[in-house]
Amino acid sequence: MDLFKTDNVKFLVSAIMELKTEEECKNFIEDIMTTKEILDMSQRLLVAKLLDEGLVYSKIMEVSGASSTTISRVNRCYTYGNGGYKTVLDRLSGKDEAGQYDAI
Repeated sequence: MDLFKTDNVKFLVSAIMELKTEEECKNFIEDIMTTKEILDMSQRLLVAKLLDEGLVYSKIMEVSGASSTTISRVNRCYTYGNGGYKTVLDRLSGKDEAGQYDAI
């Protein structure tokens, strides 16, 4: 089953695309997710950033507090997924020519 072909998921994606400001995003995220879900998603994004920077699992665990299982899952998605992590990280910071992030 293609998750993104279901009406509910299409509606969610459409809703996210309508958000225009940081405040709108914060409000929507806070309304739609639990505190734990927000923390889990932000941790996964941090793990992806650290993987992109070339850190080893032990250092990522130390910096992010993520388990090796979470790091492995994020790494699998980061490496073999649809490119979502890379797209977001590149757009958030803009990579310089050396492939380093300006500021996160």
